[in-house]
Amino acid sequence: MPELPEAETIVRGIRAAVSGRRIEGVEVLHRDVLAVTPARLRKGLAGQRIEGAGRRAKNVLLDMDDGSVVWINLGMTGGVMSLPRPPHTSAARVRYGPIATHPTVVFLLGGGTDLVFNDSRRFGTIEHLDASASRARSRTFGPEPLTDEFTPAGLWRGLRASRAPVRSWLLDQRKLAGVGNIYANEALFLAGIHPARRARTVRRHEAEALHSSLRSVLTAAVQAGGTTIRDYRNAQGGEGAYVRELRVYGQEGSHCIKCSSIVQRLVFGNRSAFLCPTCQPRRAVARRTRRPGLT
Repeated sequence: MPELPEAETIVRGIRAAVSGRRIEGVEVLHRDVLAVTPARLRKGLAGQRIEGAGRRAKNVLLDMDDGSVVWINLGMTGGVMSLPRPPHTSAARVRYGPIATHPTVVFLLGGGTDLVFNDSRRFGTIEHLDASASRARSRTFGPEPLTDEFTPAGLWRGLRASRAPVRSWLLDQRKLAGVGNIYANEALFLAGIHPARRARTVRRHEAEALHSSLRSVLTAAVQAGGTTIRDYRNAQGGEGAYVRELRVYGQEGSHCIKCSSIVQRLVFGNRSAFLCPTCQPRRAVARRTRRPGLT
């Protein structure tokens, strides 16, 4: 499932291509991804200029010149690609070859550019919200982990208030925006925290380590263009390279890169979690402190 790094990579890949272009039409190939009727979407976007592209959590945002915003939720297999318009653009004949094999909605932009929402399983959604509704939607998400709004102290306070497993807490978009299962598992490994531990048992120094590891993992993943395990593609159809950096996610049965123990997989909350049982003990380990007078 695309997470923050994948959505951010897509936004960076389409921003220059779409900013300043007018929407000349909207082709809806599969209406089940729309939160509005095709007719309403076409009417609301007809002739509008795209002022820019942005991201909130795992969503790609297109800012319109009237202040409204198109929210594209990538779902499990969604992607947004900026592609040259093929010779035939009728809804029944739009084809983008091996780059976008499952186009669902196509925004026809000025200058012969198509902005394609490609989604094989069609769990993604497209909404067109006015400025007020867009701001309200944004407020339903927690802080962005790569901004100054996300602090070690704030993370610790949030964890202390929850009895949920720490991995589940990280996946709750109301608590923290954009983090999904891949990067939650990777960050917990680097911080030495078992994913099934109760969030409230995470100590302050562990929360500080988790804050640092989250930012480190997400930053590196953005720089690598995201992670492609199966479906994800960037705005030009390329794969994300961070898959080569994964330490525990999907590494069940492999040796831990820190201690050579065998990476394990467990399932809770209907999701797989991956961990090193040695580096991430189930119970909190007290941090050793130096006693006065001892060397």
